[in-house]
Amino acid sequence: MRKIISFILATALLTALSVSSANAKTLKCQTVVGSKSDEVVMLKEFFQTVTDLTGGSLKFEVFPGGTVVGMKETLDAVDKGLIDCGFAWTHYWSGEHPAAMLFGSPVAGAGVGIDNIAWISWFQYGGGKKLYDQLWVEMKRDIKGLMLQPVGPEALGWFKEPINSMDDFRKYRFRTPPGIPGQTYKDIGVASVAMAGGDIIPALLAGTIDAAEWCCPKPDMTWGFHKVLKHYYLQGLHQVVVNADFYINGKVWRGLTDHERLSMEVAADQSLIRSLSYRIYENGKALKYMTEEAGVILHDTPADYFPAYMAAAKAALEKNAKENAFFAKVWQSQKDFADIAVPFWSGAQMSNAKLGMAHAATLKK
Repeated sequence: MRKIISFILATALLTALSVSSANAKTLKCQTVVGSKSDEVVMLKEFFQTVTDLTGGSLKFEVFPGGTVVGMKETLDAVDKGLIDCGFAWTHYWSGEHPAAMLFGSPVAGAGVGIDNIAWISWFQYGGGKKLYDQLWVEMKRDIKGLMLQPVGPEALGWFKEPINSMDDFRKYRFRTPPGIPGQTYKDIGVASVAMAGGDIIPALLAGTIDAAEWCCPKPDMTWGFHKVLKHYYLQGLHQVVVNADFYINGKVWRGLTDHERLSMEVAADQSLIRSLSYRIYENGKALKYMTEEAGVILHDTPADYFPAYMAAAKAALEKNAKENAFFAKVWQSQKDFADIAVPFWSGAQMSNAKLGMAHAATLKK
């Protein structure tokens, strides 16, 4: 009875929030973030592109997390048709199926050196998109997913004092993501604590934790990490790849015209590159401000972190592959792709990194 009442109340709320125009389908979409976040800025760009490509036949209303249902209930709400569409990070649903992590946040680059750009290559040309569609079938969800926003690589995090080794790192109570990335920190002896983004700064101020990670320079600055902690480490392995995606109810998707569905898929592909472009510049501006005007000190991550975390991540991936056949199938696809693509791409990225660092060095003179 409580679920029925909740459904009725939520439906009434949606009716009050939105009135569709007579000449267009207006899809109601709830995100898992606030209305002013960078993710919503980019999501609205995606929506506008769809509206333009469809000549106005498809429009969207965006509701911030928690407006209609709780953030953790977003996928359920889309599946059941309570809302038309939703937006989150794929790994949010790892509790339902462990393979969701391989699409939203493959720990340590899936253990095979896949970075955020290489992941897009796997997704578009290495068989990833077909497996992504299969994920929803495996989860028994009537949902069509569209991958929109690659984020990574995420920073290692923020600390009160410099860390020079894993021994220093293990002295801290460290906020981490939930699931395999956070568990991997526990496996290497770090006192990791999973908590929601909005709880991190209060926990730091209260002394519940004394180090933390969230994302990258721009989102970290938006949350205010630089006001609480001053030692920042960019290089981390826990979420080298992080992807946000869009979910639309299956019945709604099938009810769209062929042109409307194609428009959404074209706009989604465009969003992948636009999001990368947006993140690079916005993160650069934020890092420049924090290090030049806010007293943040940028450090290199201790060298012994990388082999320790990678070994533990691979062990976690192997464990999940043994326990779940679809997880094993997706991971094998990523490994097969990496065997071909990573030797080239990692070598090319070394050249790119040296090129960039050579320029960065001239700015310090």
